[in-house]
Amino acid sequence: QVQLVESGGGFVQAGGSLRLSCAASGRTFSSYAMGWFRQAPGKEREFVAAISWSGGSTYYVDSVKGRFTISRDNAKNTVYLQMNSLNPEDTAVYYCAAPGSYSDYVPRHIYEYNYWGQGTQVTVSS
Repeated sequence: QVQLVESGGGFVQAGGSLRLSCAASGRTFSSYAMGWFRQAPGKEREFVAAISWSGGSTYYVDSVKGRFTISRDNAKNTVYLQMNSLNPEDTAVYYCAAPGSYSDYVPRHIYEYNYWGQGTQVTVSS
């Protein structure tokens, strides 16, 4: 069974930075793409970023391009989301997710992910 545990959320002022981590266990981490999603109060969960199994390909939602960076350390079974220049619109619960199968394709839709972490709260004050 795949387990994903996020950490690193918190409270930060606008313009600040946070780094989220997601520790994975239960299967060969390095074979799978990984993704980050977020859900703000009263809104649907949305795609934020995703990374290929090798780390060679990354994808971002337009609203975070140039501010967020997804990366991974396969030796540590961990994927990261570095978030800079945060603004109040980034306030949400952030979820790490893993697909059910491995391939070179990097999923970017909720329905393509089978495993989810419990989420970590990020709050950005103005």
